[in-house]
Parts: sequence; C-alpha cells; structure tokens
Amino acid sequence: MLATQDVYDFEAADEVLLTRAERLIEMGRGISLMQLMFAKEAAEFAATEEYELDGSVTPIDWIRIHCHMTGPQAANYVAAGEHFDELPNTVVAMAEGKVGFGHIVVMARTSNALAMSPTARVFDEQRLLAKALDNTVGKFHYICRHLRHAADPKGVTAAEVDLVENRSLHIGSDDDGAVYLSGVFDPVGGAAIRTALEPLARRSGADDDRPYDRRMADALVDVAMHHLDNGLVPQNGSQRTHLQVTTSLETLRALDGAPAAELEFSLPISAKAVERLACDCSITRILLNSDSVVIDVGRAKRVISGPARKALNVRDRGCTWPGCDRPATWTSGHHLKHWIHGGTNEPDNLTLLCYRHHWMVHEGNWQILRGDDGRMVTIPPTVTFGPPARGPD
Repeated sequence: MLATQDVYDFEAADEVLLTRAERLIEMGRGISLMQLMFAKEAAEFAATEEYELDGSVTPIDWIRIHCHMTGPQAANYVAAGEHFDELPNTVVAMAEGKVGFGHIVVMARTSNALAMSPTARVFDEQRLLAKALDNTVGKFHYICRHLRHAADPKGVTAAEVDLVENRSLHIGSDDDGAVYLSGVFDPVGGAAIRTALEPLARRSGADDDRPYDRRMADALVDVAMHHLDNGLVPQNGSQRTHLQVTTSLETLRALDGAPAAELEFSLPISAKAVERLACDCSITRILLNSDSVVIDVGRAKRVISGPARKALNVRDRGCTWPGCDRPATWTSGHHLKHWIHGGTNEPDNLTLLCYRHHWMVHEGNWQILRGDDGRMVTIPPTVTFGPPARGPD
C-alpha cells in the first residue's frame, strides 16, 4: 500500500541541491504517485453506492463535480484504480520514476477493451510494460492501438463501427452572431477532415501571423465556399445551392440608417459583408410596395458574367494577392472600384482574390491596387491614434 511519505520529500531534495530540471522530474514522479493513490480511492468509491446520496447518476459524475475535473479525467482515474492490483510491476516502475500515471491509464483502458471482447487474447502486463518503459504516453497509446488490433481485430472493428454510427455535428449560434461547431467523428472521418483542411491551413506568406486554430477555421470556410462557388454541392430543387442574401439598396450602398442584410442560417449581417458577397454574385431585383408586397421580380443577373470570369481565370490564374498561391477555382472576382459605387466590369477593374484576402480588402480595410506594371500592390489599414492633443493656448 502506498503511503504519503512515498510520494516525495521536498525538504530532502533541497538538501542535495537538485537542479531545476531534476526537481521537475521528481515533482512529476510525486504527482504520478498521488494520482495513483487518488485513482485507487476513486475506484473503491465507484464500487459503492455513496454517489447516490448526493443525487449523482454515476460515481464518475460525482467525482467530476466534487473533485473539480472533466468527465474523461474522472473515468480515467476510476479505470486506473480498478486495475491497480493487475499492474503490480507497472506500479513499481512508476514509483521508481520509469513510467508515469498516463502510462497506467493507457494500460487500464487497453485491459478494459480486451476484457469486453469475447475474441480477445489475455491481457499481458509485462509485454505492455516493456513498451511503456521505452515510449512517451502519446506514443505508448499509439502502440497500444496496434496491440489491441493484433489481439482483437473484431473488437476494434466493432468499436469503429460504433464510432461511425455515433458521428455528430452540432452547429449553434450566439446572440452576437458567432457560430459554434462541436462534433465527434470516427478515426477515418476525422482523418479525412484534417487531410482536406491541413493544406489549406498552411501560412500564405511571411506576413501571415494567424494562429493555427484560426487558419484551420479559415480553411473550413474555404472548403465550404469552394464547393458552393463551383457547384459541388447537390442542387436544391433546380437551383445550384448557394448563399442567399436579402438586402436593401440602402444597405448595399452602406448608407447611414440602413438596416442589416439577412442571410439564411445566420443572424443579420453587415453592409461590409454584403459588399464583399456582392462583388461576384447573381443579383435578382425584387420591388416591394409600401405594404411590403412584392410587385415585381427581375431575372437573376450575374455581376461578373461567365465569359468575363473565364477571362479572369486565364489572366490571373489564381489569387493576385502578393505571395498567395490559391488557384482560380478557390477565388472570387473582386472589383477594385465596387460596381455599387460606379465601378465597371472591365478587366482593368477586376482581379481574383481568395476568400481570406477578399475579406481582408472589405471587412479588414486593406487596399489592393494595380500598379503601372500590372502587378497588384497591397496597402495595410490606416492606423489612427485618436485626435491630436491640443497645444497650450
């Protein structure tokens, strides 16, 4: 039985003047031992019905609430504690600082998986401990996945089938219009998503200082816009699936007092967002009378016609933002002077921009201009520091 004095003697460590790195290693060993003690206690608690006295549904739920941790953390503690007596050699190795508590959690989870399958081989602590001694927790988890498959291929297949059947994706929105995504995917489905997003999430140049999670989010939007723009989404009725924006002329012109625009599956959006979407879109004019009754509907008209877009693709070949390598199929047509403000659809007033750089020009307040040599030049947003201070009278 582990005792508190087995955990770590901090005063003794100070006497031998350990280096900072050595102190961290010793503290890590002490934390692992305390975690194992907690796990053994948690498993013994889970074997009782004490959790019901507080109205908890499960012992893991009780531990999660009262010990201030997540559900998966609580479940890991219980699993490790339940296998305490089955892992004597691993417990000794952990006390000696050769493995950590994370290794025991992986071993306990592996033992559980094998025990639940009627076709699995017997759990072999020594074999797993040999792997744990030579690998980090993350690598050890990876190795155990292989060992589980070798011991129980049918069980692993059944688990993957269950993950596919339980795929989920929830999309919700906040009061300020922020959209939240949360989902659970099986290994193959998750790998497909990451494989599609990772190349699009690479930095687009030396000045691209977006953090990784922002680049991944932008990549997901790029994939959605690309599929909509190129007709890769199944048609809705007889029409190609598309974003539908309803706006007034006053909003499109960004006049003072104009309402926001409406977008399906979203809260109302700003005039700036409408301006960007209107750069390369199809427009349908709808006239309403004073009672908001439709009195006329015009035919949809493409702002940048098919032939004009093909000419742009051939000329620009992709996003013209300096340093960007997005191909033409991943871009929108942009008016250097917007058509709502009198800009034309002549080639000199058009350029291709990827979805991110198109946003930067409109909502991000960057400018993009065509130089005398035909190359595009970008100008960052003007930085202001408020009104100048008044001098003495």
